[in-house]
Amino acid sequence: MHSASNRWPYKPNRLGLCYAVAMPTITRFDGLRAVIYPNDHRPAHVHVTGKGSEAVFILNSPSGPPELRESYRFNSPELKRIASVLSVELLALCARWREIHGYD
Repeated sequence: MHSASNRWPYKPNRLGLCYAVAMPTITRFDGLRAVIYPNDHRPAHVHVTGKGSEAVFILNSPSGPPELRESYRFNSPELKRIASVLSVELLALCARWREIHGYD
């Protein structure tokens, strides 16, 4: 008998999420990348990864501000910087979410 882990060939990321499709990189900044998974769920959000860390920010489309949902290994100043960059890029991020998912 196979265990559940043997039936699912994808390893979970740091937040415990598994995705079988490529992650489009939406933007890069400060050695980080913001991605939107094509098969992801509402509400509109981005995953920010890099430097051994990961965070998820809800975009609060279309007017923002981006809101931290969860974080793994980013410190508070880094999270503030990420939120600031995402705020500046908010309209583009929301447009990409709509383009990928077909809704806000």
